[in-house]
Amino acid sequence: MLPALWVSKTGLSAQDMNLTTISNNLANVSTTGFKRDRAEFQDLLYQIRRQPGGQTTQDSELPSGLQLGTGVRIVGTQKVFTEGSLQTTDQPLDLAVNGRGFFQILMPDGTVSYTRDGTFHLNSDGQVVTSNGYALEPAIVLPNEVSTFTVGEDGTVSVTTAGNPQPQIVGNLQTADFINPAGLEAIGNNLFLETAASGAPQVGTPGLNGLGTTLQNTLENSNVSVVEELVDMITTQRAYEMNSKVISTADQMLGYISQNL
Repeated sequence: MLPALWVSKTGLSAQDMNLTTISNNLANVSTTGFKRDRAEFQDLLYQIRRQPGGQTTQDSELPSGLQLGTGVRIVGTQKVFTEGSLQTTDQPLDLAVNGRGFFQILMPDGTVSYTRDGTFHLNSDGQVVTSNGYALEPAIVLPNEVSTFTVGEDGTVSVTTAGNPQPQIVGNLQTADFINPAGLEAIGNNLFLETAASGAPQVGTPGLNGLGTTLQNTLENSNVSVVEELVDMITTQRAYEMNSKVISTADQMLGYISQNL
């Protein structure tokens, strides 16, 4: 009965971590470009009391053996990089990647991070930056007295200025893709960092070599499905209750032994 207590304890811990993952998904249901997490479970080591296939006699063997599990654990959370729905806005600096790819963001320490959040702004120098003031990479700087600002599907950035209706190209956006986006390290602020698991970034022109196109006046919503998360939450709650019931039952059995023997 004591092993049952420890096994159910691992179940409670795993379901608690699973609920934390679900709650983070629900908390970010309105976060632009957010990608939901999925908890991955794995059973723990087994105590082999009788080896499957062991010889019982010279001519016979055990068909299954006796193996006792020691519980469960969460071995990882995987980012699910399915696309969120696209929302049209009235802001010319709102951008979205329609397909694979990430915007490149230059961090203060000189490293490059990656994001699907295309909520961009202008700083005092006319440079396109994120909500935290981090510059878009490659840098896009707009001249003074801009009348119109246009981003093409291939990332070409052009503007017109007062007194000059002829469009001027001021830069070209490039997006990056990874062979394993789930291996990126999430650092908050809608940003990701390259890791050994993600592989090196493959930078290119939007719309070419499998990269998605860039859409102006558009934002990508979170890919969290509220209904799916609520169903997962109910399942997690019931699993937690069942593990709690195991602890209660084992406690009653131990109580019976201590009171009657």
